[in-house]
Amino acid sequence: MVFRGKVFGWAALTCAVGTLLATLAIALVLFGQSLPFFRHVQPSAFLLGRQWRPTGAPPEYGLLPLLAGSLEITLGAALLSFPLGVLSAIFLQEHAGSRVRSVLRLPLELLAGVPAVVYGYLGLFLVTPMLRSATPSFQASNAASAAIVVAIMILPLIASVAQDAIAAVPEGLREGGYALGFTKTEVILRLVLPAARSGIFAALVLALSRAIGETIAVTLAAGSTAHLTLNPTKSMATMTSYILTTTQGDAEAGSMRYLSIFAVGLVLFVITFTTNVIASRLRNSFKARLA
Repeated sequence: MVFRGKVFGWAALTCAVGTLLATLAIALVLFGQSLPFFRHVQPSAFLLGRQWRPTGAPPEYGLLPLLAGSLEITLGAALLSFPLGVLSAIFLQEHAGSRVRSVLRLPLELLAGVPAVVYGYLGLFLVTPMLRSATPSFQASNAASAAIVVAIMILPLIASVAQDAIAAVPEGLREGGYALGFTKTEVILRLVLPAARSGIFAALVLALSRAIGETIAVTLAAGSTAHLTLNPTKSMATMTSYILTTTQGDAEAGSMRYLSIFAVGLVLFVITFTTNVIASRLRNSFKARLA
């Protein structure tokens, strides 16, 4: 038993170190490949530029159109999915019985297992025609359609993590509320949700990290037109869609257009790494408060 325990401990340590090394390798590759790009393009011009035209004459590499597209779709998806995810978590944990909970969790798990390309075509051939039938101003590819399909994609993540946070609230807190004469709704709103807010917010941050990194579904639903706009009816490009379309195109290795995908990838890596660190700290803080 002692030998098995040591083997398991060494295996776990190897996996942990391997994960750390993989993350460092990704960061080093992105940083190393981005350096030649930033020798020709000032970082300030890259981060604050309003025009993204890598094939223009002369080419322009202003990240704001891609960054705005990514943030608009991500925040739109969060606004749609966060209330539904939290309400689903509340119902599953606080209202549904064990049998109902097991039945309702199945559709959520199925949503999490659907390939991203299926969501992309769902947005392209179902969501967009519905939007265009309501308002003809919607283009064939648009940000609203992408936000809707990404919201469906991240809904299971929000519901699952939020439910875990709600389930971790001590039962004594609920019983104390009932002893004071609170109704079930008051217990949930005034005691359970405030106690679980760090875990619920961590669910939102993790979902944002997942949404901003989505590629194929966003590319199919939102298109690849890079322009700075807040109009959700228009086609727009995101950081991930630009990386996808460029790697599938005719960008010559070592060219500025080729190197630009590493610069965009570096910004995307920093954003997702930061959001995951924030979510991890929030979850640790939540666990420490309940300990």
